[in-house]
Amino acid sequence: MAHPVTHPTTPDRPDLRLAVKDVFGIDSPLVVPAFSERTEHVPETDDAYRFNPDVTLALLAGFLRDRRVLVQGLHGTGKSTHVEQIAARLNWPCVRVNLDGHLGRPDLIGKDAVVLRDGRQVTEFQEGIVPWALQRPVALILDEYDAGRPDVMFVIQRILERDGKLTLMDQNKVISPHPYFRLFATANTVGLGNLNGLYHGAQRLNHAQIDRWNIVTSLDYLPPEEEAAIVRARVPSLADERGAELIASMVAVAALTRTGFHAGDVSTLMSPRTVITWAENLEIFGDLELAFRVSFLNRCDEAERAVVAEYFQRCFDRELDVSYALTAESAQGAS
Repeated sequence: MAHPVTHPTTPDRPDLRLAVKDVFGIDSPLVVPAFSERTEHVPETDDAYRFNPDVTLALLAGFLRDRRVLVQGLHGTGKSTHVEQIAARLNWPCVRVNLDGHLGRPDLIGKDAVVLRDGRQVTEFQEGIVPWALQRPVALILDEYDAGRPDVMFVIQRILERDGKLTLMDQNKVISPHPYFRLFATANTVGLGNLNGLYHGAQRLNHAQIDRWNIVTSLDYLPPEEEAAIVRARVPSLADERGAELIASMVAVAALTRTGFHAGDVSTLMSPRTVITWAENLEIFGDLELAFRVSFLNRCDEAERAVVAEYFQRCFDRELDVSYALTAESAQGAS
């Protein structure tokens, strides 16, 4: 897809109106604001991306009516990418912030820093990402929202209010949000902590804060045919008829791991990201089983590898030799 020329400065407000039906192929009467020019903060458009209709409409409501939208789902479902790809099609500047354990309040709000002015070192306040985004027509995505530290979460809670004003106490300054500032977040859990054991570091969230999100939506894995289409688009060398059959079987293995995870048979599941990695590694090694081992099997619990091998056998009608992974692990343990 040809992109418009990228301009370094962000226009003050959207200057287009786009029909959701025309841009996203969803049967909806919604018309959303958009920018005619791309800037450096607009994500690149991924033509292979597949939009979930319900989640897309929820996110578009965020862009249209300034709704705070929280997207929950398992890893690899494309939560953050979903927001980015909508922003890409609206030419809406978009910034992602990962709320890992190392991100603190000064990173979000800002801090005093020593800078060089006219050959002299002076101390001045450097604003963080939140006040920077708050004053611009920018979509701010808070990734790993359920992993944020308590001091970080209470900073965010203030901008979740209806007026969304942010007080910089060190500067005696109150920042009002730009009319086209938008706020989104993604999380693996729904704020109840690490219930399934998959997401270490996920916190139980303050219910008063969860209540401040206007829209909470859930993104699940794509239907098999759509997931396979994405893998083919990512790995063009497997886009022929034989490759398409191979990818369909790979997606089927992934589906079995997800079913097995929900049933409690395995503790690790394959995300669409892992399937793409498997296909890419197959392209490198030219060996289906080796690519599967290094992409997924070797990260599985030793006691569950036989179950995963059974999934592989059911989809490819051939036995998977798991002894290589077991032997390698045993040798490492012995050393």
